[in-house]
Amino acid sequence: MSVSLYYSAHRTTPLTEAESASVARVVAAHTASFPYDDEESLYLYDRRTAGPHEIVAGSTKMPLDPGRLMPVIAHVLYSMTELRRAMPNAEWRVHMDDLDVLWDEAEGYALPGMRDADLIAELAPVHGGSGKVAAG
Repeated sequence: MSVSLYYSAHRTTPLTEAESASVARVVAAHTASFPYDDEESLYLYDRRTAGPHEIVAGSTKMPLDPGRLMPVIAHVLYSMTELRRAMPNAEWRVHMDDLDVLWDEAEGYALPGMRDADLIAELAPVHGGSGKVAAG
């Protein structure tokens, strides 16, 4: 059974050139620092297939390896935080299947325990992950 993280931003005005450049920078930085070559990463859908007023949308399939799950979630949610901050006038929705990931103005997007380095380090050796935690 697979679990995915879904993300989208909506508003009535399209992306500006500056916002498009910011999206490209966030995606490039995310790709360059993503911890696993063999896991799905931040994936934005082609805007030509976007729904009405959808300016950004995408998804990431979560790893089945529990030792890799938290680093991947942390990394993708950190990138989603950066994207939201680059486009603050949009209505955002970030969710893992039916579970909404809430926005916190100070912390951005996060799940409980996501940034707990001790918890991630404890899980990694048990499940074969690297124990890396995403920047953020």
